[in-house]
Amino acid sequence: MGISRKNFVRLTGLGAASGLLKGAYSVSKKTGPELLKPQRLKEGATLGLIAPGSPIYDSSDFDEMLNTLKELGYSLKLGDHVRDKYGYLAGKDEDRASDLMAMFQDDDVEAVLCIRGGWGCNRILPLLDYKVIQANPKPLIGFSDITSLHLAIQHKTGLVTFHGPVGKSEWNDFTLNSWDEVLLKGKKAMYSIPEDETDTFVVNTGKAKGRLLGGNLSVLTAMIGSEYVPDFEGAILFLEDVGESVYRVDRMLTQLKLAGILDQINGFVFGKCTNCDVGTNSLSMKEVFAHHIGLLDIPAFYGAMISHEDKNVTLPVGVEAEIDAENKSIRLLEPGVI
Repeated sequence: MGISRKNFVRLTGLGAASGLLKGAYSVSKKTGPELLKPQRLKEGATLGLIAPGSPIYDSSDFDEMLNTLKELGYSLKLGDHVRDKYGYLAGKDEDRASDLMAMFQDDDVEAVLCIRGGWGCNRILPLLDYKVIQANPKPLIGFSDITSLHLAIQHKTGLVTFHGPVGKSEWNDFTLNSWDEVLLKGKKAMYSIPEDETDTFVVNTGKAKGRLLGGNLSVLTAMIGSEYVPDFEGAILFLEDVGESVYRVDRMLTQLKLAGILDQINGFVFGKCTNCDVGTNSLSMKEVFAHHIGLLDIPAFYGAMISHEDKNVTLPVGVEAEIDAENKSIRLLEPGVI
């Protein structure tokens, strides 16, 4: 009888426990372009601000964001269309794509910071020149709808991008410390859950290694079937979401299962599902994760500081990491910058 992938994982885990192997799971094997790391940020770096999805509607909120980033010591370069508004989009697709490409080609811009998420990044994926992005590597930073850009750029170019705060985020000490560790200091960061966080639980214990891939659950689900989804074989899948009913989370995880993604991964981390309504006659979030993830028999936990909430870590997308589900931690095995 042949050994299934999951049985192989269990066997390697037993071997590790007996000292025959190091680590419970093998490190993922990346297919596609070689991993490409950008230069680390310097103090006072120039950030290129773009709005690839939705706009910041209130001009006072926009100005407050600019003042905050300047107070943090950064120089700013604004995209030509960063203030545009086109319904729920920050301007026409071609203009939002043009701003992103311009920032990658501008030698004065050291990192590209998305001012917010919303919706719209999926729409511009076919308009980007991935060869130009690959030839001009620099950090791209953001979360939520920016998930589309993280996954597409990683898949098409190998460039490490950063799932982290957007321009309008709450730049508190927790968020800034993670940003500095990963983007400025280039550390192999350790991400753990603060002791005062109570909305956490372990799905399956154990440790797992693999490439960090993921982002917003709704956005990833909307990308399935496109040419922009990376290979998740052996990856650590991290996810978060906001404003979703439990049955919708169930439905989206079901789609990831049916698409084969959940059967490929080595480990699973869910950050927060912020303002996700349990409702009446509903399963709990724990029950949904127990069904979809618990049965995979891979290390998994819920409650990491990856979310739409005030405290938000910066995760380099595409680098190797290890999770320890029992301790609810993520540890980078390599820096995200050079």
